[in-house]
Amino acid sequence: MAKPVSARDEILARIASAGQWPAPAAEREYHVAGSLSDGERAKLFCDRVADYRAEVRRVVAGAVADEVRDVCFARAVSRLVVPTALRADWRPAEVDAVPDAGFTARELDAFDGVLTGCTLAVAATGTIVLTAAADEGRRAITLVPDLHICVVDERCIVELVPEAMRELARIVRDERRPITLVSGPSATSDIELDRVEGVHGPRSLVVLVVAS
Repeated sequence: MAKPVSARDEILARIASAGQWPAPAAEREYHVAGSLSDGERAKLFCDRVADYRAEVRRVVAGAVADEVRDVCFARAVSRLVVPTALRADWRPAEVDAVPDAGFTARELDAFDGVLTGCTLAVAATGTIVLTAAADEGRRAITLVPDLHICVVDERCIVELVPEAMRELARIVRDERRPITLVSGPSATSDIELDRVEGVHGPRSLVVLVVAS
């Protein structure tokens, strides 16, 4: 008795018998390199990040800790989790900055916020790129606390996504580090188009852009 043939089997058989065709060459007419000056690139990044309802502050070199303190005081934040290798001069003495000790999600939820650096930032999209580098820490510490304070050095800002992808490809290939792309606070409008923030990450994002 012949075995019944399902619709799935029939479709797969047709695909297998159809043969192979060379894939057409993809047309790539998009820009792969930026043309803005350093100042224009930093301004575009700040504007785009602000469009996502993140708070953006321009900071002079050497004043990061003071700015972090002001952000914390303004938001009644007293306790931050930080990567173990976070720069000491970014930590304000007035705020309890606790190095990550592999805290559980429940333990991370007890912190008021997290303070990290970043690997790259993309001006065109207002995106911050985290790759679990020494001053960024585990992905979990940037996803659980309600507030993320991220320090972005202007020298880390690229203009376009392809420029960022070239560097990130090397990091993934050679160092096998995970990549997290952050474009504003965590938010969704899936339910009746009402925007809700803090769904799958920090409810608030504060970006400190440090002049190079």
